[in-house]
Amino acid sequence: MSSQIHPTAIIESNVKIGKNVKIGPYSLIQEDVLIGDNSEIGSYVLLCSGTRLGKACKVLHHTVLGEIPQDLKFDDEKTTVEIGDRTVIREFVTVNRGTKAHHKTVIGSDCLIMAYVHVAHDCIVGNNVVIANATNIAGHVEIQDWVIIGGMVGIHQFVKIGQHSLIGGHYRVTKDVPPYIISAGEPLKFEGLNIIGLRRRKFSSETVKNLKKAYKLIYNSQYNVSEAVTAIQEQLPSAPETDNIIDFIKKSDRGIIR
Repeated sequence: MSSQIHPTAIIESNVKIGKNVKIGPYSLIQEDVLIGDNSEIGSYVLLCSGTRLGKACKVLHHTVLGEIPQDLKFDDEKTTVEIGDRTVIREFVTVNRGTKAHHKTVIGSDCLIMAYVHVAHDCIVGNNVVIANATNIAGHVEIQDWVIIGGMVGIHQFVKIGQHSLIGGHYRVTKDVPPYIISAGEPLKFEGLNIIGLRRRKFSSETVKNLKKAYKLIYNSQYNVSEAVTAIQEQLPSAPETDNIIDFIKKSDRGIIR
């Protein structure tokens, strides 16, 4: 099917628009933008140069993707915003493109980014991520697959959030959040395993049992974090999930929440 572009929309040169794309009233698509097949762009949307939108995405009204970073070190270098397939971006979301640090800002496939969310430069957001309304994410943040973030959360720059974790609404995230857990409170702290999320995603009961044991060693024992990692390696069978926890902690630059 041919694309449907409203007559008031402005499409600059060197824009690649896939099949069956819809672009609503008064939207502006700047040069050097790619829009994948079957995607929908609402009204008053701005897709800035360097935006790469996957297939079957929905970008709702007044969203701005690919605007220059809010970073004083930015020197007009050529960078991008890359959005995966089937991702929904709701009203008034802003996603800034990357800087020379990573050259791109990425949001993966099958994500839901709710209204008024801001994703700053050089962030990497994985697949199947849900970010609720008015969350603000500073630069260089890494959010792994299947994370859920509550509304009005503030995330400090360079923070890492591990896969399958859940962060409660209206909290500040200043340290790394390990995978598979629920976190809440001020300051943000460990509130237990994300059992409901893990069961929904078909993690086995044996895996959940071992994850509980691993986090008991980290958060409810006499061990410090490095000692807990050693204990996990010695006391629990090697598995992708426990290995992932160990790898996450070893790569943490800001330290994990306590």
